[in-house]
Amino acid sequence: MAEPALEFTGERFTPECVREIWYEHWHRYAFAAPLVAGKRVLDAACGEGYGSHLLARHAAEVTGVDISAEAIAHARARYGGSANLRFEQGDASDLGFADARFDAIISFETLEHLAAHEQLLAGFARVLADDGLLLISSPDKRTYSEQAGFRNEFHVRELYREELEVLLARHFAHVRLYAQKLLFQSVLWALDEAPGAAVASTATGVGASVEPGLAYAPMYYIAVCSRQPLPSMLPAVSLFGDREESVYAHYNGEIRKNMGAGARIAELEAELAAARRPPAKRAPWWRRWSGR
Repeated sequence: MAEPALEFTGERFTPECVREIWYEHWHRYAFAAPLVAGKRVLDAACGEGYGSHLLARHAAEVTGVDISAEAIAHARARYGGSANLRFEQGDASDLGFADARFDAIISFETLEHLAAHEQLLAGFARVLADDGLLLISSPDKRTYSEQAGFRNEFHVRELYREELEVLLARHFAHVRLYAQKLLFQSVLWALDEAPGAAVASTATGVGASVEPGLAYAPMYYIAVCSRQPLPSMLPAVSLFGDREESVYAHYNGEIRKNMGAGARIAELEAELAAARRPPAKRAPWWRRWSGR
């Protein structure tokens, strides 16, 4: 019998979520998977456990840690069948592991939920091998909250890009920052798999001008950090999608519903206008009878 889904409260993602939030969360772990191949991995604040389970298909071993006893019990029940995967209850900002215990640490959707950022990063640096990698995410305070006029009740302390870069640099000499945002894109890819660089263009206005690069304000940042030079296998651009194109399918469904609703509204407006029209005046009876 399949393990029932963990209740979605808004505090942590569950794989039963759909559309935009599904893309954002799964893309991060899909991006991390090849970087942890054959490594000892800590998934700090692992939540429901879906990401740890995905990483375990590539890593030598994965330890998922979360502060929620409910989340850990669920993760053990749903994903406990993998021999190289285990889950422990614990605080990501107060890790009880030995120094240099892990080759890679993944910590997505964690930083903004804590006030003790320095303590969190210092703990990660301590349990990470000298040549290990840290992958960590953070929402951009400017676009996620300020420009959107939105407040996430579960976020304790969000950072601007500049603050995030300063924080990471205090603990890791080498940092590459990736921007993440769900985009509507037209993609061209070579079918002969010939080598070549990725090329991106962004139009301003409705095709008023086109400039090189992905010129968007990021919604989130994904940082790859290390005390040693970063691996050359890091990509310049990472794309992620689902074969069923669920977001696009939802968009098309909403368009069809809106078009259908628009047609029905036009019909009702025509009926209402006809009902409000004054009745045509009829000639007196004697004119109709006499034919004059």
